[in-house]
Amino acid sequence: MKNGLHKRGSALRAVVLGTLAACVMTAGAAWADVTVTVNPASINLGFMNVFNLPSDGGAFQFGSGWGIGDLTAVYAGPNVTLGPNCIGDPNPYWYIGGGGPGAPGNKIMDANLYAEPVGSLPGQNVTFVGNVIGNTLTPAHFSVAFIKDFAPDFSSFNTVTVPLPASGPFSITLATVNDPARHVQYGFETIGVCVWVTDLAQFGSVTIAPSQPTPTRRSSWGDLKALYK
Repeated sequence: MKNGLHKRGSALRAVVLGTLAACVMTAGAAWADVTVTVNPASINLGFMNVFNLPSDGGAFQFGSGWGIGDLTAVYAGPNVTLGPNCIGDPNPYWYIGGGGPGAPGNKIMDANLYAEPVGSLPGQNVTFVGNVIGNTLTPAHFSVAFIKDFAPDFSSFNTVTVPLPASGPFSITLATVNDPARHVQYGFETIGVCVWVTDLAQFGSVTIAPSQPTPTRRSSWGDLKALYK
C-alpha cells in the first residue's frame, strides 16, 4: 500500500510540475513589464502643437520640435517643473492686441515633454510612474502624464493619459503593439493659452519627481520545482 501511495504521489508531482513548466513557458512568451519614471536623461525631447483659440474655431496651426526650455519645462536635479508656454514675440498672431503685460494669449499651446526610446518599448506592458510635488496650475492650463504608441508613419496612435493631481503619485500602463517600427513615447502634455513673460507666475506650475517601482521577486523554474520535492 505504501509503495502504491508513493507511486501515485510521484505521478501527481510529475503532472503538477508539467503544468507549472507550461505556465512558466507561457509567461515567458507574454509581454514583458517595463516601468519608467521621471528622468532628465530620458525625458528630454520637446514638441509643440499650436491651435487657434476655441472662439476662433480651434483649428490646428502647426506642430514642430521645440527645445524643452521653450515648452516651458525646467529640470532641477531629477525633478521637472512644467509651466504655461511663453512666446516672446509681441505679434498679434500670438497675443490679442499684441504682446505685453496683461495681454491675453491668442493661441492654444499643446506642449509635449517626452522620451522615445528607439525600438525598446514596442510589445511591452509599459508603466509610467511619478510623484507630483505640487500643482498650482490655474483653470487656464492643465497637464497630463501620457504614454503614446504611434504607428510607424505617425498616422495613428494608441494612448493612455491621467491628469496630474494637486499632489501625490500617478501611474498609467499601456500594452504597446509588438512592432519594432512603432514609436512609443511617454512624458507630459501641458495645454493652455500662451502667456506673456511678466504674467507667468499668476498662472502657476506643476513639479513632478521620480517614483521608484516597488521591487518584486520573480520565481524561477528551480524555485517552483523545490515546492514539490
